Amino acid sequence: MGQEPRLSPQLTDEVKLGELNASLGFLLRVAQVRVYDQFYERFGADDLRPGEFSMLWIIHLNPGIKQGLLAHTLRIKPAHMTKTVRRFEDQGLIEREIPDHDRRSVLLGLTERGEAFVAANRGNFFGEDAYNSHCLSADEAATLAHLLKRYCGLEAKEDP
Repeated sequence: MGQEPRLSPQLTDEVKLGELNASLGFLLRVAQVRVYDQFYERFGADDLRPGEFSMLWIIHLNPGIKQGLLAHTLRIKPAHMTKTVRRFEDQGLIEREIPDHDRRSVLLGLTERGEAFVAANRGNFFGEDAYNSHCLSADEAATLAHLLKRYCGLEAKEDP
């Protein structure tokens, strides 16, 4: 004698999320996956990973930034930062310098090739042609960006 199935198939493809609809961790993770999917759709053929342009952009805006400060700002583990910096250096995008007055620090700057790369890809990351398109109005996107900066503790670091 066969056993009666305990579960019957759900009649709809709609998935109930319940309290997850208000979970910042869950919503941020789903948003991150969406942005990464859009990133790889645009840059899948290039040797660029999510977050790496952010590193180059910050170095562009802050020539001579300490590697440790960059890692802290972007919340990148030091070991991962070291690997990425070496890869960028091997690609000719950045240069490293160890100052005489502080041999434990590593200062970072873009090479001419790195500056050209940032200039060539700026539109892919910022503005109307950015890879991370969304269905929000300009005001909604600005509100979300403001709230995320506040949540991450970055609101005081806005540029004028």
